[in-house]
Amino acid sequence: MINKSLIIIGAGIEACEGIKIAKEMGLKLIIIDGDPIAPGFKFADISLIISTYDGKEITNKALALKNRGIVIDGVIAMCSDVPLSVANVTDKLNLPGLSIKSASLVADKLLMKERLQQMGIPIPHFSAVNSLDSLKALALDWGYPFIIKPVDSRGARGVQLIESGCQLEQAFIQAYNESPTQRVMIEEYLIGPQISTETLIENSNCYTLGFSDRNYEWLLRTKPQIIENGGDSPSKLSQDEQQQVTATVEAAALALGITQGVAKGDMVLTPDGAKVIEIAGRLSGGYFSTTQIPLATGVNFVEQAIKLALGEPLNIEHLTPSRLQGVAIRYLDLKPGVVERVLNLDKAATSKGVEMLSTFIKPGDTISSLTSHTQRSGFVICTGTSKEEAVYRAQKALAHITVEYSHE
Repeated sequence: MINKSLIIIGAGIEACEGIKIAKEMGLKLIIIDGDPIAPGFKFADISLIISTYDGKEITNKALALKNRGIVIDGVIAMCSDVPLSVANVTDKLNLPGLSIKSASLVADKLLMKERLQQMGIPIPHFSAVNSLDSLKALALDWGYPFIIKPVDSRGARGVQLIESGCQLEQAFIQAYNESPTQRVMIEEYLIGPQISTETLIENSNCYTLGFSDRNYEWLLRTKPQIIENGGDSPSKLSQDEQQQVTATVEAAALALGITQGVAKGDMVLTPDGAKVIEIAGRLSGGYFSTTQIPLATGVNFVEQAIKLALGEPLNIEHLTPSRLQGVAIRYLDLKPGVVERVLNLDKAATSKGVEMLSTFIKPGDTISSLTSHTQRSGFVICTGTSKEEAVYRAQKALAHITVEYSHE
């Protein structure tokens, strides 16, 4: 890997774990983020302050570097949902990765669903919603419950569970405002366990190494907002059920044209079988790809994804799990208010089984009711000899943290 250069799009706090891996691989790193003080820049050989969503400008800068004699061997998004930015660069520089067409499909939930439907992939019933009147008409036709969401947003922004007609107007406004293109869709609310998957794909050969049960114990309190409280592995599903989910997500990725790179799946095992909620053509956030998969399996998932971005062949030995360890991530659950003090972080961090703990709050911050994943205040990742032990340790570690609120 020495003397090879990699563009990494995204330098936020979650990206740093993956960026460290790239650095350890001996790569020259060209790191891009719109935030001039993004923490990932400290690992950069070349820093470019550009919005991660501005694929055209990123491509122009990449071409300018190439014209200066700097060879670029690959590009990858690190915990950033910017498939079109990546595809713009790979297309112009003839690098491995998503095509423009595939990137367009995974960036647009409506186009994605239409493509998966055409290819016979099991998905929830869905429809575009062009206005509040059309939403009301569809609600009468469909009945309740159902999901409303922006067509092209991220982090669960604007995603809501609709259970009655009195929610329609506010839900439509929220979903509409969270969409950069002001487009809204609805889809069937699927009953059954939800699963996060992560798959490496080399020349259409799929290796699904990430498989985690998603946790929605907050739903009764946060709905209509759908806020996940982490996940855990190994899965509680049977081997046959896991194989069904894996086969479905891999077929979906290939149907979307993801033949080289990473596919992140949001899946549901319904009474009618596995169905696809969404596929993303990128490394996951939430420390799933960077931390949870390696802890659970012993496979350095991000290293393998970087090899794919560079066009390097994968070694099956490096894709074979060396362990099956319990891993759980849980998020800090706080009531709304103004933070005065955060106590016992050291005690929480040194609690048994803790592999990573981080909080995103400080005195003076205002905690609001959760409306998206981006508002969560902190998390812990724990390991254990079983899934249950990892979950217990995560809950126990977070229980040590005390937040005192200002009464002003």
